Amino acid sequence: MGIHGLAKLIGDVAPNATKENEFKNYFGRRIAIDASMSLYQFLIAVRQQDGMQLTTSDGDTTSHLMGFFYRTIRMIDNGIKPVYVFDGKPPEMKSGELEKRTERRNEAQKALEKAQEAGDAEEADKMQRRLVKVDKTHVAEAKQLLTFMGVPFVEAPCEAEAQCAFLQKTGQVFGVGTEDMDALTFGTKVLLRHLTFSEARKMPIKEFYLETVLEALQFTMDEFIDVCILLGCDYCDSIRGIGPKRALELMKSHRSIEKILDNIDKNKYTVPEYFPYKQARELFKNPEVDKTVQISWNMPIDEDGLINYMCNEKGFSEERMRSGVKKLRAARGKSTQGRLDSFFTVTKRVSESPGGSGGGAKKPKEEKKKGKGGGGRGGKFKAK
Repeated sequence: MGIHGLAKLIGDVAPNATKENEFKNYFGRRIAIDASMSLYQFLIAVRQQDGMQLTTSDGDTTSHLMGFFYRTIRMIDNGIKPVYVFDGKPPEMKSGELEKRTERRNEAQKALEKAQEAGDAEEADKMQRRLVKVDKTHVAEAKQLLTFMGVPFVEAPCEAEAQCAFLQKTGQVFGVGTEDMDALTFGTKVLLRHLTFSEARKMPIKEFYLETVLEALQFTMDEFIDVCILLGCDYCDSIRGIGPKRALELMKSHRSIEKILDNIDKNKYTVPEYFPYKQARELFKNPEVDKTVQISWNMPIDEDGLINYMCNEKGFSEERMRSGVKKLRAARGKSTQGRLDSFFTVTKRVSESPGGSGGGAKKPKEEKKKGKGGGGRGGKFKAK
């Protein structure tokens, strides 16, 4: 879910904190991408003409593999250097949100059966898409494909958005590509929505700038986190009766959830019996992330492995796969794309001294000067 209503609230009260951009304008940019969100998008959107998901002859879904393959090639062809970040174990505080999602899936299943009985194909298709769920098999297959393609990925210990935010804050990437607005709450300074499907849907990429949001709202980061919790997040229920505008007004008046709770009319605004806002605040401020990850570019594509996996195991056309690989090689080999002359790898950083930065990567000199990342295409995932 992310943060309920945050994108609209920012658009209403801090319009200068957002701007629209085109896919081609991210040439040379390193971008951390929420892989689980991408998986979900591809499983929903990549379909056959009859509306059904792509599958092998045995019925195993392959829509996510098609989406990752071609969308990643398109990004690299435009000079973007993606690094995918996969979710780890969800925090215990997210259990309530996961239970709600299960309930919504059960409701969608009932609605699907009802639509099928009534012969309502449109409603049935709508419910089938709501039943899409990313599982461990989808994740493992996507990682395998990315490895063969030479594109890096990171396995977050917990929330992918938090790990993405860490990569951005430590200067390893320019921004974070995700639809979940809580990437801002985790401290991402540049959030990019619609990145992975903007070209396919002919829609612009929408950029959100955290520092401009804070300036416009005249909030500290702590106050911004509190207002996000009031809006509604994945870790605790919100206060009934407090919508986005009221949450903003209360935060500007009282500056913390504690003082808001001391001053609101609890007969008018119903506070949840269990309201662990302090724990949610701490999770946003100090999330569990792998601080040893460092991104670099220096390994090639495994074309033979990719062809065997996608064609022999997953049933894709060898001609189409080789054509895609050829396009990928051409993208990195263009003389005008000098930053694409090496490959991706992900390694573990070893701190140089006990008093160091705890593994955070230093921003490359080129990125300090130009605001753009160096490096090139992808390679195999490597963890030391």
